[in-house]
Amino acid sequence: MSSNAPRRPVRDLRFFLTVPHACSYLPDKEATTLFLDPQESPVPGVYDSLSLLGFRRSGRHLYRPHCEGCNACRSVRIPVNGFKPNRTQRKVWQRNTDITVRVMPAHFDPGHYALYADYIRLRHADGDMYPPSRDQYRTFLTLQEPYAHLMELRLEDELVAVAAFDQLEHGLSAIYTFFKVDDALEKRSLGTYAILQLIALCESRQLPHLYLGYWIEECRKMRYKQAFSPIEVLDGRHWRPLIR
Repeated sequence: MSSNAPRRPVRDLRFFLTVPHACSYLPDKEATTLFLDPQESPVPGVYDSLSLLGFRRSGRHLYRPHCEGCNACRSVRIPVNGFKPNRTQRKVWQRNTDITVRVMPAHFDPGHYALYADYIRLRHADGDMYPPSRDQYRTFLTLQEPYAHLMELRLEDELVAVAAFDQLEHGLSAIYTFFKVDDALEKRSLGTYAILQLIALCESRQLPHLYLGYWIEECRKMRYKQAFSPIEVLDGRHWRPLIR
């Protein structure tokens, strides 16, 4: 068990609650979101501390679920030093040794956007991000701050995946990954491979954790996260091993 007490004190901050709205993950449920005051910039000190309390970043906003009577959304992270890839993950790594990986500051790239738009149309036409637009993409994934980065995956110079992530004081935070939807690439499991590459990047930068956002046990789309072991879940003010 590890405490999530911020390493540095954080000055008084203001937060706001959204009105209840339809939950994106569980049918027949309403969701409420707690946001850091939009006038507050997500500067590193504040961002680092709030991430230990389960907050995530979307564009310029730091948020976390705050739903009355429901605690289904649980923050999870991988303790990098203890991570042991399973047999399937080892195979995924081997299948993708021909992929070139490049890390760069977050920025708008037309090729990245084209891949993102195809991914949303083909995989998430029933979600909140459909239909995709350039403005939506810029706001979501191209924040130009020192901590915001993109990881590009290319196969024979063809862009096949992009992972947006942030570098925090105590780890990397995976923001969003999108990839080429193609039957010929399905066996490569590009989403899993991107997470494995982020774990490897944590190791190379001597960062102890990879934050994977929220996990909902009942949500099929989030089950891939529990395949990474060990994994920790935020329980109140402490991170504990997830026991299923």
